[in-house]
Amino acid sequence: MRALHRRPRLRLALLLSAPLAWLIVAYLGALAALFLSAFWTTDPFTSDVVRTWTTANFREVLTTSVYWHVALRTLGTALAVTAVDIVVAFPIAFWTARVAAPRYRHLLVVAVLTPLWASYLVKAYAWRTILSTGGPLDWALKPFGLSGPGYGLPAVIIVLAYLWLPYMILPIHAGLAGLPDDVLDAAADLGARGWRTFRSVVLPLVLPSVAAGSVFTFSLSLGDYIAVQIVGGKTQLIGNAIYSDVTLDLPLAAALGTIPVAVVVLYLLAIRRSGALDSL
Repeated sequence: MRALHRRPRLRLALLLSAPLAWLIVAYLGALAALFLSAFWTTDPFTSDVVRTWTTANFREVLTTSVYWHVALRTLGTALAVTAVDIVVAFPIAFWTARVAAPRYRHLLVVAVLTPLWASYLVKAYAWRTILSTGGPLDWALKPFGLSGPGYGLPAVIIVLAYLWLPYMILPIHAGLAGLPDDVLDAAADLGARGWRTFRSVVLPLVLPSVAAGSVFTFSLSLGDYIAVQIVGGKTQLIGNAIYSDVTLDLPLAAALGTIPVAVVVLYLLAIRRSGALDSL
């Protein structure tokens, strides 16, 4: 009897083994190749990669102040984008999960997903037009004596927050939709008002979902460089530094590329205990 129960599990394991093996080879293999190439060097005359073992690239990354400033600016940008998305996504997710009529909730989720179907470049260049000098945002703010942020770091944060917002809304929506009504009713019966209920009941229960969404917004912002090139002006983040070094000094670019990978790994380890990884 036990052997009969084990056969479906064995078949499922065999079916999943191939995708898992491909994931290990394609993803972890690529990371291993990146880390290995960071220990090589470059011919100063031809810019060809020389497979000579050296730690000079890591020493340069760790001792050059420019790279430190770029890395800290990138980290701050990723955290700012994540914070903006949390603030914007929470009321939207609360409306779609708890306030809207049940028959409309699926349509609202589809509406949240719709921007993901549009091209990344189309959305980024649309924001470039919006943020341009004399553009729609300047025109809308002109009666109030204000102007848009133009191109620069604030524009990068705005655009990245817009691009990754659905990845924050969906986990929070799922967390709010799964809240038991009995818990909210009990908080109301005990005299807790709206803000107290949100702070003491809703937020602790939905925090894993918020952390799960932050995994996407933080990691995607950490490695993005296209939006920075489109609306960043003179702003340089670590993705741009890697992109500029790829053709001239591939091992140095690989050493720089290990920084966001290490930061994301540390970030995942930091939120592991919150249960966020179980909400992905």
